[in-house]
This record gives sequence, structure tokens and C-alpha cells, in this order.
Amino acid sequence: MNRLILISLVGGALAAADLAPTHDTTENPKWPRHVVAQGYDADTAIAGDVTGDGKPDIITNFNGHTRLFVGPDFKQQVVLDETADGMHSELIDVDGDGDLDYIGCVFATGPVYWLENPADPLKGVWTRRLVDGNVTGIHGLMKADFDGDGKLDIVGNSSLVDNDYPESILWWSVPANPRTSAHWDRHVVAQGDAPGRSHYVGAGDLNGDGLVDITAAAKNEPQGNWFAWWEQPANRSTPWRKHLLAEDEYGATSVQPGDFNGDGVMDLFAARGHGTGLLWFEGPNFVKHQVNEELVAPHSLTLGDIDGDGDLDAASVSRLSFVAAWFENDGKGNFTTHHIYEDQAAYDARLVDLDGDGDLDLLVAGDIGLNVVWYENRLQN
Repeated sequence: MNRLILISLVGGALAAADLAPTHDTTENPKWPRHVVAQGYDADTAIAGDVTGDGKPDIITNFNGHTRLFVGPDFKQQVVLDETADGMHSELIDVDGDGDLDYIGCVFATGPVYWLENPADPLKGVWTRRLVDGNVTGIHGLMKADFDGDGKLDIVGNSSLVDNDYPESILWWSVPANPRTSAHWDRHVVAQGDAPGRSHYVGAGDLNGDGLVDITAAAKNEPQGNWFAWWEQPANRSTPWRKHLLAEDEYGATSVQPGDFNGDGVMDLFAARGHGTGLLWFEGPNFVKHQVNEELVAPHSLTLGDIDGDGDLDAASVSRLSFVAAWFENDGKGNFTTHHIYEDQAAYDARLVDLDGDGDLDLLVAGDIGLNVVWYENRLQN
């Protein structure tokens, strides 16, 4: 595809009908399709047991409202928040009361916020509280324990320039009293060191020193089109060190850590979500290998053992090829692309066991596909 045409398609606001190719929409018997909601765009969807009944539920930002769909049928719908059109999300127990709270972010204007899970999540009020109101352009969130205190923290990116932390990477630790604190404790990783409209973030120990590092990617010219990671210092008073993985990766959006060839060394899987194709970087020197060079705008990226063979696979849904796909790993870092469903777009996708059968299903926030759906994994049936 011509580069200028691709820029227009990926960066522009063309209608889904103008982009979607004609596909055979016959259901894949290995991946039955279940519609949770449809008719409006959704940028993020996440699953976890927020009701405490042992079954996963789905929370998504759909038609400008944060909504809870209760498992196992995902039909009951509760509006949690009517004030934000969320870009990305996470679930952690913020206040230590034993249930999962919702972390969200609003692109462009901000803020990062959390919704407190009440004693009765189906009838009580999910109180909205601030994580950080001074950072804008948050496009991705990820949870990890960055300071080694045994509690989960949140990392995010500030992809815009019109805020107190322009084009930066930050992480937030939960304050001692999150219900009464004005904001969470802010920690800057990359002060102005992530230019080019960065997208999603990742977390993992990339160099084996026992500390959690951070990954990110950026899509816009002239300063973007890179994949990189930031090394956490042993002395937290010193700056994080940036390592550039690759430049000239048009439309780079996501890079996530994992061991893909079974050598005990951390590798990285990456997607050009505003460009074309997916790739992986083989550690420790992060040698680049192509995985797929055909899918246009594989905006979502999620990792897990999809086929249950003990190695790490990947899944993505293309916004412009309109294909949900998974990438089968042979255990040595050789990947085979399998289509899950055609005529499906997505902004966000997560691998999670939604039906309790022990394998990973694919949850999709359909974005221009105007739906929230999940694909039931029956590969081992």
C-alpha cells in the first residue's frame, strides 16, 4: 500500500463502511462469537470478578458511559459512570477491601481516575476519585508492582504536549488513604523522552535484575515510529535509562514483554497499530523478527498461552483489515497467523478466561466495529 494512502487511512477519521473489506462472516467453530453490546463504539473493555461471585464480569466504556456486564451471561447492565469516555482501563484493588476497583483514563483532556467498587456493586454507587488530573493524553494503562512493596501500581503515558508532563511516561502508586487523597503519588519515568504520540505501555523485567521495566511505542512522524524500553534503576533517585529498540517502524503502537523462544530471557512482541504488521524482538540483544506483514492497523495486542501448549502466543484485532487473529508460537519464536473472525475491528483486546473452562478467550472492544464481543476459545475441544 502506498505510504501516503496508509497515513490517510490509519490517521484519518474515515467511516468504517469506507474501510471494511467484504469478508465471509461465517462463524469459526473454534472461536464462537458472543456479542455483549453493539451499536456504539468502545475503545476499551476489561474483565474480572468485580461482583465477588467467582465469575468474571466485563466493564467497558460504551457510548460515553462506563458499564458493567455481569457474568456469566453478560446481559445485565449497570451504568457505573456517566462522565467519561474512557480510552483504556485496568482493574486492581485500590483501597484494599478485597474487591476490584476500576482504573480509567480519558484521552486528550485527561484525567486518570478510579471508580470505587461499593459493597453492593450492582446497586451501590461507584464513587469516582482522582488518580491524576495534571497529565493529559493518556492512551495506555498497565498494572505492575514497580517499587517492590507487594502492591500493584499503574503506569501510563502522557502522549500530548499541553500538560505538566508532556510526552512522558509516568507511574502512580496508591497513597496510604486512597479514598481521601486528592491524587495518587506520581513518579516520572521519562520526562519529555517519549515523543511522537506514544500509545500503549507495557511492564516486565527485561534485563533480569529483579526490577520491573517499562515499554512503550509511538506512532507519529517526525519524532515517533519507534519501539523502546526504559530500564528501572536500582537507585530510584537516579533517572530511568531509555533503550531504543527500533526506529522507522511506521505506526508503532504497542510492545509487550514475554519469553517467546523458551530460553529464559525476556523478549518483546510488538504491533504497528497505526501502520501494518506485527513483529517480535529476541532478547537479550532484541534482534527483530517479522511475525505478520499483512494486517493493517493491528491496534490491539494481548499475550497469553492461547492453545494451552505451554508457550506464549499473541492475539490482535486489526482496525482496518477487519480481522481478529491469533499468532501461534511453536515454542521457538516461530509464529503462524490464524484468523479468529473476519469483519471485526477493535481498539482494545484482552485474553481472559470468560467462561471458566481454563483457557483464554478473546475480549474485544470494537471501536469502529461498533460492538463489544468475546470469542470463545475452543481450540482444545
